[in-house]
Amino acid sequence: MSFARGLWFALVFLTLVVLHYTLRPMLGWHASIDFLAIAVLLVAVRARPGVATLVGFAVGLVSDAMTPGAFGAGALAFSIVAYTASSLKAAFFADNLALNAVFVFLGKWVCDLIFLAAEHRLGGTEFLAQALLWSPLAASLTAIVGLVVLVLVRPVVGTPRG
Repeated sequence: MSFARGLWFALVFLTLVVLHYTLRPMLGWHASIDFLAIAVLLVAVRARPGVATLVGFAVGLVSDAMTPGAFGAGALAFSIVAYTASSLKAAFFADNLALNAVFVFLGKWVCDLIFLAAEHRLGGTEFLAQALLWSPLAASLTAIVGLVVLVLVRPVVGTPRG
């Protein structure tokens, strides 16, 4: 990746982080868009698994700082998803938009499931409702926005490495 593309990529990443902490709270949706998941998945498909895991861990720590009762759950979830996404990118992250949507959807949903299991806040029917209703809805919204972001940044940042 050239220096100019790297700068554009960093700008896109920072914009997604800023959107996560500015736009997302203003929307106030129960099933909200996870801009951090989009940012981590964009890095994961362009980096080696080790680098992707470190970025996922750092992003997870930043998100955990906002929820001290579940500190570490976000870092664990984003690390696992980033590593897995980086390892599987050759199989899933092609030019096919449907595959990209499924990739982002599964990345967000798995991240939510790991977070819910690690934080131990919900139990019983609340856990099932969150895991099987609200998390898939949030993953669907995140996949739609992720595709829009991908279509917008692909000409500037380029295609992921294979």
